[in-house]
Amino acid sequence: MTLTLTDVTVRRGIGPVISDVSLEIVPGEVTTLVGPNGAGKTSLLESLSGVIGVSKGSVTMDGADLTKMSRRRRARAGLAHVEQGRMIFPSLTVKENLQLTARTPADLDAALALFPELEKRIGSVSGLLSGGEQQMVVLARAFAAKPKYLLLDEMSLGLAPVVFLRLIPIIQQIAKDGAGVLLVEQFAHLALNIASDSLVITGGRVSYHGPAKALLEDESLLRSAYMG
Repeated sequence: MTLTLTDVTVRRGIGPVISDVSLEIVPGEVTTLVGPNGAGKTSLLESLSGVIGVSKGSVTMDGADLTKMSRRRRARAGLAHVEQGRMIFPSLTVKENLQLTARTPADLDAALALFPELEKRIGSVSGLLSGGEQQMVVLARAFAAKPKYLLLDEMSLGLAPVVFLRLIPIIQQIAKDGAGVLLVEQFAHLALNIASDSLVITGGRVSYHGPAKALLEDESLLRSAYMG
């Protein structure tokens, strides 16, 4: 039971942005993906969720081949992708945003239980919320869909570190509830601190794959991985 990339290469334009990357996302665990800007991290997530196709290799989820499957079918199978930029529907209320993915009232209630702040703003128009609250709506909406695997791309983008710190325990809880989480994050140390496995991507290739703890405890290893 894993979400697996095997020797995946992704092309954009005339050349590859990801080359020969292999990775397994395990239910109940957080895997952190870090690397310099432009390294191909977002493209890797997009190849998993079906935003872009792979030119070589395969993507499977719990043994099922996703490589030729549409993005919608992947989502229905249990793969959720939270993209950069707080992708909410600003004219809808918090409740209406969550109802887009919650299959039952119980799913909506379970998502709100993770975010007490949102319960107080349940009838508020989402576009009027703070950046941190909007990111909570995005996370709650993803959780309401009860995904098997959750891809999170730069959740902290545009947020102060103190706001992102409030979201970290929620990511941990989502994993504890059984989802496999792949977290791409600019705050590398914060992300690595909650991960069991980690991957460093540099120039579209894996420069480190191993325990997150090893990167946290060895600054020279992290620096060398970033330098490729």
